[in-house]
Amino acid sequence: MTANSPRHWLVKSEPSVFSIDDLQRAGREPWDGVRNFQARNFMIDMRVGDLVLFYHSNARPNGVAGIARVAGPARPDPTARDPASPYHDPRASDERPIWQMVDLEFVAKFPRLVPLAELKSRHGLEGMEVNRKGSRLSVQPVRPEEFDLILEMAGHRKAARD
Repeated sequence: MTANSPRHWLVKSEPSVFSIDDLQRAGREPWDGVRNFQARNFMIDMRVGDLVLFYHSNARPNGVAGIARVAGPARPDPTARDPASPYHDPRASDERPIWQMVDLEFVAKFPRLVPLAELKSRHGLEGMEVNRKGSRLSVQPVRPEEFDLILEMAGHRKAARD
């Protein structure tokens, strides 16, 4: 992997709030409302072109539903300063925005959802954050070999990874 190669991530969303189908309809959406410092720091590390596994959480079953791509660099999340937003944070200001967001664009919906139970039982995925008991991190890095293995598990063509 070269310095300019895309990196890989996993983002979690509850499908009742925003699903892979919603992203497909929208085409591109801001990934806002993240209120965890470690997840925020990962978003700051994201680069335009990085590939993202779109994970449905709090669903039956939980699992990876498709692929997105980072389409816009990290920037201040305006929902933090909007008192009407459920993601409002009174500590955020123009001078100290605190929270960041990126834009994600739809790449593909998997032919089948890859359930968390399969991720946990698959050799080669043991180290993934999503497989850690009690992990609630909504944005997390994924190693390229893990990304490729999940594409294979989903029955997704590798060509769509490029």
